[in-house]
Amino acid sequence: MKVKATVEEVLSRIPGPATVEWPMGEPFAVGLAHGSMSVEYYAPVGNDPQTPHEQDEVYFIHKGTGVLVINKERHPFKEGDCLFVPANVEHRFENFSGDFGTWVVFWGPKGGEGPTGGKGLKGGD
Repeated sequence: MKVKATVEEVLSRIPGPATVEWPMGEPFAVGLAHGSMSVEYYAPVGNDPQTPHEQDEVYFIHKGTGVLVINKERHPFKEGDCLFVPANVEHRFENFSGDFGTWVVFWGPKGGEGPTGGKGLKGGD
């Protein structure tokens, strides 16, 4: 079982193969996967045409700055920030710097997990 992924290793596979959705090549590479969880590195160039995902996701910003738009609400970010996007919610990165790259963790059932009501989470849901 693979237990470690490095930025260098995943970046060596970006861009990935060109597809209809990603004609310039896939801007992401899977670093780790186990059960419902996968860890990817995402490094779009120019624009971010992604569509909603079936699982909840967390972004850990590795490099750069920009804005994450979630349902038209704008969230500026910088290196070191952590951002959550629920499953099936429209979102995209805008105005990101040329060095932008982020780890993204997908997990849980299709449709996402429900809120916890703030139990065990500092600051709640």
